[in-house]
Amino acid sequence: MSATVGNARLAGFEQDLGLSGNDYNMILSIFYITYALCEIPAVLLCKYIGPGWFLPLTSLGFGITTIGTAFCHTKPQIIACRLLLGLFEAGMLPGVAYYFSRWYRHAELSFRLGMYMIMSPTAGAFGGLFASGILSLDNFAGLKGWRMIFAIEGIITACLAFIMVFLATDNPSTARWLTAEEKELAVARVMSERMEQSEVNDKINWSKLKGGFYNPVTLVTAFIFFCGNVVVLGISFFLPTIIRSIYPDKSKVHQQLLTVPPYVVGAFCLILVSWLATRFNTRQFFLFWSAPTVMAGYAILLKTTEPNVRYAAIFLTASCAFFGGSLCNAQVSANTVSDTSRSIAIGTNGKWSLPMKAPQLHINVTDIYNSQSCSATWAVFSRRGRIFRGTAPCIPSATA
Repeated sequence: MSATVGNARLAGFEQDLGLSGNDYNMILSIFYITYALCEIPAVLLCKYIGPGWFLPLTSLGFGITTIGTAFCHTKPQIIACRLLLGLFEAGMLPGVAYYFSRWYRHAELSFRLGMYMIMSPTAGAFGGLFASGILSLDNFAGLKGWRMIFAIEGIITACLAFIMVFLATDNPSTARWLTAEEKELAVARVMSERMEQSEVNDKINWSKLKGGFYNPVTLVTAFIFFCGNVVVLGISFFLPTIIRSIYPDKSKVHQQLLTVPPYVVGAFCLILVSWLATRFNTRQFFLFWSAPTVMAGYAILLKTTEPNVRYAAIFLTASCAFFGGSLCNAQVSANTVSDTSRSIAIGTNGKWSLPMKAPQLHINVTDIYNSQSCSATWAVFSRRGRIFRGTAPCIPSATA
């Protein structure tokens, strides 16, 4: 959705809605009010009703609201849709990470989450291609311009979510496509690392919720994830705007197409690093490595006026910007014991954001440098202080 808004901006989104000044930034940021407030409740609801119901239904709500965005004509209407989108998206990433933790062992999670998170840069890449194709249409069901982008993408999302209502399952033991022997093996693999637990899906209780929330690994990793997302959102929301500032004389379709290659590089690097993290069963090294690379890319982007050099700098930033989704969620999952504590830990390690300004790009470079410096510092000291233990729970108590 963030890439969709950026693509819509090039197609007259601000002009049609009568936005001016910082209205666009406000529209982007208001999404995270409901997102941040609802993330932990959403993942707890995911545990309570089961991922097999929660994930398809919240995706369906997201798709329907996206379709509704195409029919917004005023600022209050777009604000209402953005708040609803934040509500429905709040449980998606933590819900999927929590769902995967029911299927895979600690060392395996990084790569599996990487396979899921690769959809973020891939969606950004195909979003640019898709948007350029949609904008070449005269109209869609009477809608024109940026409205077609939201309508078509929302319909696709809603249709896929509706199908998943009938296909998704809560855990290995209820998977209809597995044999009895395969179900038993899948459960046994997960339980082999949770010797303190007698079952994969335990009941919610207060002591386990506190253990997951106050786990030092959860809090430190959530802070790192927060810092990294300042960069991720800068790319997702403003990449089309950045491209427009670099190549102002190119057509809108050409500008949309130029957003694709950086996302392709980001997707390749994400899946490679996620595989390496699983192969060597470590995550904090890669979290540290990503920070200075991103800082270097933004430094080049902000300090040079040569168009091709600035465009190349985007690749440097995008190559390491997307690691947090897979590595941070795998980290908190690997360092909690029970299913209950894992659910709230993953919810706490949510996607948070800061209001940002469009680059000239006057993105606040101090915020970016500070966030990435903090992220790298925490990764280093957490390793030296053995806060992060890639394979062992930080709180070994059975109630954690």
